[in-house]
Amino acid sequence: MKMKKLFTSAIAIVAIAFATNVYAQSNKMVGGAAMYPTKDIVDNAVNSKDHTTLVAAVKAAGLVDVLKGAGPFTVLAPTNAAFAKLPAGTVTSLLKPEMKDMLTKVLTYHVVAGKMGSKEIAKAIKAGGGKAELATVQGGKLWAWMEGKNLMIKDEKGGTATVTIADVFQKNGVIHVIDTVLMPN
Repeated sequence: MKMKKLFTSAIAIVAIAFATNVYAQSNKMVGGAAMYPTKDIVDNAVNSKDHTTLVAAVKAAGLVDVLKGAGPFTVLAPTNAAFAKLPAGTVTSLLKPEMKDMLTKVLTYHVVAGKMGSKEIAKAIKAGGGKAELATVQGGKLWAWMEGKNLMIKDEKGGTATVTIADVFQKNGVIHVIDTVLMPN
């Protein structure tokens, strides 16, 4: 009887360890929160403590329903620290109702139509001879390339961002966390 209990306990521990490992592999952590591939971009982003400014901006621009839509979308998601790099007062100004058009332009510049994980971006970089041109839903262009193991993104004004967390897959696309806000022309 003691051997049966020991065996049952061992199976339970292995099952828990397996389940925990599967959980860890299927859900990336962003801003201290698990990102679930069964949730949409907005439902995941609202849980990230590193993306509260981005979520507030998406709400102010009226883009919640769009980013909850079927997509698929590739979102280059600036962190709160990325927004903090902007000149003083920029974020406050952009969140004002009268700046909604400009805010929408900046936010949609961070979105590429389609689901482009790092493997797809790497293929585009290779096909482009070391640099890939990405068309944003705003109508602008971004350029992607590798610097060592870092995926880099350049905007139309010459600013660059580093992807700090890649391949956060959602049910309606993928998020790549970036460390700098990208600016359209």
